Amino acid sequence: MSINNYSGIKPTRRDYCQFIISSLINYTQTYMADHKPVFSHDAINRYLMEDDVSPDAVWQSVGHLVRRGGKACLIFDDTVLDKRHSFKIELVRRQYSGNEHGVVKGIGVVNCVYANLDTGEHWIVDWRVYDPDGDGKTKLDHVRDMFDAASQGKNLPFHAVLMDSWYATKDLMMHIDRAGKVFYCPLKSNRKVDDSGGERPYQAVADLGWHDDAGLRGKLVKVHGFPMDYKVKLFRVAATNRMEYVVTNDLSQDSAVAVQDLCRVRWKIEQYHREGKQMLGIEKCQCRKARAQKNHIGCAILAWHCLTKLARKLKTNIYALKNSLLSKYMKEELKNPSIPMSFA
Repeated sequence: MSINNYSGIKPTRRDYCQFIISSLINYTQTYMADHKPVFSHDAINRYLMEDDVSPDAVWQSVGHLVRRGGKACLIFDDTVLDKRHSFKIELVRRQYSGNEHGVVKGIGVVNCVYANLDTGEHWIVDWRVYDPDGDGKTKLDHVRDMFDAASQGKNLPFHAVLMDSWYATKDLMMHIDRAGKVFYCPLKSNRKVDDSGGERPYQAVADLGWHDDAGLRGKLVKVHGFPMDYKVKLFRVAATNRMEYVVTNDLSQDSAVAVQDLCRVRWKIEQYHREGKQMLGIEKCQCRKARAQKNHIGCAILAWHCLTKLARKLKTNIYALKNSLLSKYMKEELKNPSIPMSFA
């Protein structure tokens, strides 16, 4: 059958996810069409414009993979999909990127990770594209929505919520507290707190004194702007190249070591961000339309779950799985070179 006879074949969600898993360097529609000629570039574009790989749709596909546990936590953080060379892609806006330590052009995505502390496993259970012009929501609004969806709609059991300092706002922390959950999040060094019970003025958290056993057991403080009688526990813990000042509403917590260990779990969401960008091309889609970009992100997350499931089974990681594809190619090329070396 000639290639022309395949012109009516439409790619499916499985086809597109398989392309993301199989590709090593290029994640564009043109590249997929070049290597899967039964699908035209236009057919792939139509697929991305017609499917709806929403967070809810992805959850329906992968929710059964999540191993629930009482000793679990939610982790929230955002990432920016770099589109600095794009000028006409919808959803692209200038925003701060922690990875770049500056403002870049890109698509912001706020993610929610569910981490089972007993098994050490984690899953992407929700995400939201940051599009304030489209839905009027801030990143804080998205985190609140995902928190409510995890605890109510998805019925995920968890004890603690881990967040970055950017999300350490009064409204969000109080919302988590009212839901009966515990939060752990670092404060920026200039955040004003009072550890004197009102005897001294508020001061920057970095200027506090840590006498006696406060460094080991934490100290009770009031954060400026919070209700008058609302106190949290503050801990000073070592992070990469700096000190972090972590607050929690768990007033029974009395171990800085335990707080430090728990805060290290936040790294799992950074691990996902890195894997998505380096191994799954989550930021490489060149489609101009917002719907296509969102569907590409959803398919990349589905592919991440597929690879992660296999990696756990084989006791390896996503990097090793993807690199094994290149390893097979290299072995075959060295055995039967497509371009034989010649000195002529």
